[in-house]
Amino acid sequence: MNEWNLEGKKALITGGTKGIGLAIAEEFLSLGAEIFIVARDKKIIDEKINHWKGQGYKVFGSSKDLSKSDDRKELFTKVNKMWENLDILVNNVGMNIRKKTVEFTTEEYEKVLNTNLISTFELSRLFHIMLKKSVSASVVNLSSVAGLTHLRTGSPYAMTKAALVQLTKNLAVEWAEENIRVNAIAPWYIDTPLVENLMKNKEYYDEVISRTPMKRIGKPEEVSSLAAYLCMDKASYITGQTIAVDGGFMVYGF
Repeated sequence: MNEWNLEGKKALITGGTKGIGLAIAEEFLSLGAEIFIVARDKKIIDEKINHWKGQGYKVFGSSKDLSKSDDRKELFTKVNKMWENLDILVNNVGMNIRKKTVEFTTEEYEKVLNTNLISTFELSRLFHIMLKKSVSASVVNLSSVAGLTHLRTGSPYAMTKAALVQLTKNLAVEWAEENIRVNAIAPWYIDTPLVENLMKNKEYYDEVISRTPMKRIGKPEEVSSLAAYLCMDKASYITGQTIAVDGGFMVYGF
């Protein structure tokens, strides 16, 4: 029997219609999971669901702005009515505004914090009761190498990603006895819509490549494969870890 699968597992994936979130959704489906995706654009959600259902997959979705408390509560109510337990929670939703620290308005940095950090904290708390009902639950938080070292991504984004690393450690220890594992993934530049415009700037792209030992940016499926592994029973003794998917960026000195 092939144990490298997610057969029978129920997974909630936030930001599941584009980039890394979309890759994770497709990876999980291919491995036998039943998924629920969340994003803001209802049209894209419906398109993805119809496409996947046409291929015979079990998939559901809902349009929510997870930076808002009411939307998070509505999401929990919907998922809790549909599933008795939750095996996998992927906190992937995120956004960024690239500015110097002194140039941020209060509204701008609060939006980054609410989208990237508060949503993950609150969703983890909300869905804890469902995760406890799983035989072996797994939470995966999408951090970033910006949370591990300085990047030119703006301090609010970096703050949220660093906080996710610490949240991962705390929840891993708090929830270990309840058979809930919590890990984080910290990507470097990945070929997604979020960085598409940046990568079109040849000077910037060349600088990124110069700091990447593997001399290329990553692919979404190189992140989704790790997310899938961390949610498998094969990874049952791994918790509290933050793993960089970065082509060697974090270990590249002089």
